[in-house]
Amino acid sequence: MVECEVDLRVDGAWRFVSEGPEGARTGQRGVYPSTEGDIMNWTLEVVVVPVSDVDRAKAFYADQLGFNVDHDTKIGDGMRIVQLTPPGSGCSIVISKGMSEMAPGSLKGLQLVVADLRKARAELVDRGVDATEIQLYTREGTTRPARDGDDLNNEGFVHFTDPDGNAWAVQQISARD
Repeated sequence: MVECEVDLRVDGAWRFVSEGPEGARTGQRGVYPSTEGDIMNWTLEVVVVPVSDVDRAKAFYADQLGFNVDHDTKIGDGMRIVQLTPPGSGCSIVISKGMSEMAPGSLKGLQLVVADLRKARAELVDRGVDATEIQLYTREGTTRPARDGDDLNNEGFVHFTDPDGNAWAVQQISARD
């Protein structure tokens, strides 16, 4: 028998106990140390996506992509910020007209990751998103349409744009190398 308790927060405790064939229990315990003075964590939390029409963009990201609306806030006259988060993501997007110097539609290379690209593409298409066919970017440096039976892990991609032309990719990563 093995018991394991882990609290992965900084200064969280961990405990590992095993029981031998004679019933003898042995174990170890410890505390995850603070990274103070060591390596600092840097997390990407928000990406600003430049749009021309906040209502249209909000409808696209919330209704068509299924992002959660975290908040829709008006600040003074004319300034509105909408924060949305993809399901399961630790990073959100913010849409707002005039919040950034980037022109609407100029953001390229945003990437989402899913465990099942075929299912994700079908969901996008069912929601009215103009998504490309699945493309396979091989380790040999070639690109081709995916075929039934292809292993899409790390190599399968679908692409789409929002109503302003901001470009997104969806990649399948079902297992990490």
